[in-house]
Amino acid sequence: MLERSAADILAAAEESERGGCVVFCVGSVLRGDDAAGPLLAKKLEDRPIEGWSAVDGGQTPENELGYLRRLAPRRLLLVDAAAMGLEPGAIRRLGGEHVATQSLITTHTLPITYLLSELEAMCDDVTFLGIQPAATEFFGPVHPQVLEAVDHLYQTLADGADFSGYPFVG
Repeated sequence: MLERSAADILAAAEESERGGCVVFCVGSVLRGDDAAGPLLAKKLEDRPIEGWSAVDGGQTPENELGYLRRLAPRRLLLVDAAAMGLEPGAIRRLGGEHVATQSLITTHTLPITYLLSELEAMCDDVTFLGIQPAATEFFGPVHPQVLEAVDHLYQTLADGADFSGYPFVG
């Protein structure tokens, strides 16, 4: 019987996902509505959607860039809480120009513009969707409308992942 190391098993799992579609979820489960991204990652882990894999970047998403480079996704959806001045749970598409000019609030260690530019360099099709938080205090609850937004994004992925229905932030 051929014995395989843990590294061999992980490499094989990575290989099977290479070139696919990735939902890169960002946020902190300790900061109320900033948990939107990790909640979507958990939902995708519990109920996978064919053709999509989830990567939970947590509070330091830049730590996952090497892993994402190895996966070389053909399509990537970045999901994070973003203070856009909208009603809680509102979902908007964002681009580097929006993030740079709107000074969106982030709880991450590096600017989201850096992360976005790195992702766009490794993947031709990157969509950044922000979910408007109500509050991001430590140990705060997740707002019901933010939970609904997470469910809505999951359903959008399940229904074919057409993100064109989400307007760009104004």
